Amino acid sequence: MNTRKNKNKDGGKETPIPGRGPFKNLSGFKIKAVYGPEDISQFDPETDLGLPGEYPFTRGIHKTMYRERLWTIRQLGSLDSPSKASQRIKKLLQMGATGISLCLDMPTIMGRDSDDPLAEGEVGSCGGVSIDSLEDMRNLMEGVPLDEISINFVSNSQSSVILAMFAAVAQERGVPLEKLTGTMQNDILKEYQAQKSYYFPPRPSMRLTMDTLTFCNEHMPRFNPISISGYHLASAGATPVQELAFTLANGFTYVEEGIKVGLPVDSFAPRLSFFFKVHNDFFENIAKYRAARRIWAKTMHEKYEAKDPRSWLFRVHTQTSGSSLTGQQPENNIIRVAIQALSAVLGGSQSLHTNSFDEALSIPTPRSEKLALRTQQIIAHESGVTNTVDPLAGSYYVETLTNRMEEECEKYFKEIEGLGGVISAIEKGYYAKAIADSSFSFQREIENGKRIVVGLNEFVEQEEMDVELYEPDPEFERDKVIGLTDFKRKRDHNLVNACLNEVREVSQGSDNIMPSLIKAVKAQVTLGEIIGVMREVFGEFREESVY
Repeated sequence: MNTRKNKNKDGGKETPIPGRGPFKNLSGFKIKAVYGPEDISQFDPETDLGLPGEYPFTRGIHKTMYRERLWTIRQLGSLDSPSKASQRIKKLLQMGATGISLCLDMPTIMGRDSDDPLAEGEVGSCGGVSIDSLEDMRNLMEGVPLDEISINFVSNSQSSVILAMFAAVAQERGVPLEKLTGTMQNDILKEYQAQKSYYFPPRPSMRLTMDTLTFCNEHMPRFNPISISGYHLASAGATPVQELAFTLANGFTYVEEGIKVGLPVDSFAPRLSFFFKVHNDFFENIAKYRAARRIWAKTMHEKYEAKDPRSWLFRVHTQTSGSSLTGQQPENNIIRVAIQALSAVLGGSQSLHTNSFDEALSIPTPRSEKLALRTQQIIAHESGVTNTVDPLAGSYYVETLTNRMEEECEKYFKEIEGLGGVISAIEKGYYAKAIADSSFSFQREIENGKRIVVGLNEFVEQEEMDVELYEPDPEFERDKVIGLTDFKRKRDHNLVNACLNEVREVSQGSDNIMPSLIKAVKAQVTLGEIIGVMREVFGEFREESVY
């Protein structure tokens, strides 16, 4: 990659307006008052910019982008019980959503059944749906046209089991697996780096990820088996440039692991997708997307020698920043979300979820969820920003930011490589320290007033407005546990034990685990039981920072 240096056009120091400055973005880049041709003097429009839909895809992965097809309007359909979540999904589709994301409750995230003592008080938590068994997946997908709607599962350590349940339901309904579209987040690397909802050590976890990748490669060619997530890195405190660098490094690691298990790069790379967060710095967000497309395309083409142009495409789902929303003056969050969503569209996202304004206080209500959905529709149909592709191309400021993002990203790549690669860096505690340092610095800027958050540390109001909050069903957990107990009692226990023994044997070997998992969930083995057997075989990971 070329190294580009910005020249200071202004000369001398600038005296900031009281209460403003120093002028820096969230990645810490100092922002000049004016940008001009000298700031991109080493920029080659032909090799670094190109046209939309052409290598290196800086301007977008499709020639006509939103003129031909809008991004997928993907809203969150999970809530409490699988039956309630199913109703919510169908309501969102009626309102104009074109894709659905499904989060899991905390026990499911942690691989526990609802009747596990450690799950007490958490069933249906975190705005997620509780999935114990194939019966829950059936109820969740009831009435949902699986061969028409793209389903995104925000599932990670338990992804192999959730994918098995999804595949089993499709088979029961006569929907060919090759027609299923959607995404399994399945990004285990970022779990160790940021989200921390892992069970097993990194290397057996990577084996499970590769098993799901291989299975989808063979049987579900339209389904994205991994969505490499920067969102959770950013939510943990990573700066935008760290989110960019760490996410791409993780993506390249999955490419290398896929090649190691014998898959030709062009057989699976086109189905890898990404998940970014848009924060409040409008232009920094846009530059991040443009740099990501260029870095991914060049690296896949030059380093990994991918021949299929689809392998060069950085396809990304976006969610607005939940961590930037405030409980104080929550209606201000409507404006924050709209600005963030607009920057994602101008950045060229393929899919978008807009947060509800009340999410700092509770699970979204139907009113706030509808407003979040309408935000996307207004941008799509009323703002005019979809009329042309990459309208900010050629902006001295945007191109300089894009170049700077690329340069700083390369520095992180070299640092990670010096630590022995991504998995080695995880084991050495590199990411935990880097993200914690960034998070601390950001919070300190808010507390000392160097970074203004409207309604939080400036323009504060003593009387807060009343906001209607979502009221969860107080009987849901009790009913869920009773139902699960009855479900387990009625099963063929000999068949359950036989399937669990098979899962244990396959886990101890090297065969792909997915066929055994599909067989097990069809025999009514629960998620918690399967994960329990895997814990016995793989052990559990405990983070120790030695960096």
